[in-house]
Amino acid sequence: MAGEFFGRVYEYLKTVPRGRVVTYGQIARALGAPRMARQVGYALHVNPMPGIIPCHRVVNRFGALAPAFAFGGTDAQKELLLAEGVPVRADNTVDLNLYQWRQ
Repeated sequence: MAGEFFGRVYEYLKTVPRGRVVTYGQIARALGAPRMARQVGYALHVNPMPGIIPCHRVVNRFGALAPAFAFGGTDAQKELLLAEGVPVRADNTVDLNLYQWRQ
């Protein structure tokens, strides 16, 4: 079950365009599992294809970057987002009103 769910998380993330972010809960809801936001985080932590599956585009419901971003910490996530044109505020948050991807 977890493997199947994780695979669905990865496929969803591949559809998120450059320069946009999504939240853990948003992914869970899109997959029909609204109470599984934490599991989305687990899936991202074991991302089998960093650079191909853009887990850096996921923030929490307040727009905050992950404090322990799996592939180098908050600074790495921040740099990846900045490279895509997503400004990150001094408090390590992204403005969801401007940059959240909504299908």
